[in-house]
Amino acid sequence: MTEKQRCGWVPLNKPIYVKYHDEEWGVPVHDDIKMFEFLVLESFQAGLSWEIVLNKRENFRSGFAEFDFNQVANFGEDKVQELLQDKGIVRNQLKIRAAVNNAQRYLEIIEEFGSFCKYFWNFTHGKPIVNHFKTLADIPASTPLSDTMSKDLKQRGFKFLGTTVMYAHMQAVGMVNDHVEECFRYTEV
Repeated sequence: MTEKQRCGWVPLNKPIYVKYHDEEWGVPVHDDIKMFEFLVLESFQAGLSWEIVLNKRENFRSGFAEFDFNQVANFGEDKVQELLQDKGIVRNQLKIRAAVNNAQRYLEIIEEFGSFCKYFWNFTHGKPIVNHFKTLADIPASTPLSDTMSKDLKQRGFKFLGTTVMYAHMQAVGMVNDHVEECFRYTEV
């Protein structure tokens, strides 16, 4: 049996990466809790490797109330201090405080648009952008659309969601299909 072709960023000797690539990355997300999870994880990943975040994902899930943005929006100083002591997550005070702030801003967007996903998918007119990249080198770190999205979120008070983080988020939640064309997931998502 021949090995499936995958995107070149997937280290085949790391099952957590393979599973993430094969089952989640690039699959369109339309659930507000799942979307919030990816926003939190992507913001914590800034400046770090995705492997660190993947390895700590279950701890993040536990520490951030299963990514229930209603609960995270109400985290007070005691909970922030508790998270700062949690060795199972990335203990960055600015990122922890940003996650709480972003949950509060998330609720404001839900109030305005009915759901965060509805707001977010409006940027792509409700459909994934299908790219036709041949190699990893072809895939950009950001695009004019991720610039626009980041700017809009920043104007709404979000933090740690610059254009590069936003583009990675768009890839993760299937707003763009950036699987390279030879990857078996390219046609599946």
